[in-house]
Amino acid sequence: MQRRCDRNRKRSKRRAIYCPIHGCYLDSVSQKYPLFADRPGQLQQRGIGRQTALFLVANKTAVPLEGEWLEAFWCDQCQQTKWYHLKKRERIYEVFVASPELWQQAIGVIYPEGNPSVGEFTRRHARMVGCKSSKDFGFIS
Repeated sequence: MQRRCDRNRKRSKRRAIYCPIHGCYLDSVSQKYPLFADRPGQLQQRGIGRQTALFLVANKTAVPLEGEWLEAFWCDQCQQTKWYHLKKRERIYEVFVASPELWQQAIGVIYPEGNPSVGEFTRRHARMVGCKSSKDFGFIS
């Protein structure tokens, strides 16, 4: 028989999200970034039939994927932050390392490697502090 204090506990439990490498608890360091599908193949990978997937993508530009998101976690064993793709299925979390393709399916997330359309020159100058950046410009006297 359960103790009375265990029966009456209404507080939420900690999410059971473990490091896929070490098996220790992972601490969240970011918000959840939900995923969406914009191609029928992405929906078919998740068990939706071909006709239904084509119909959904034709009617909606992007279909939100329920129970899937990207989130950054801190691992005590690794001593580093990593981004993971999480799937929640009835109180069970499946944790995968986030692949580069998933970043294009996330809503409102900034790609950690930076915008691929921005050149190295622009990226370097955006990080510079001060105005001593004239050495990159070749002045002809």
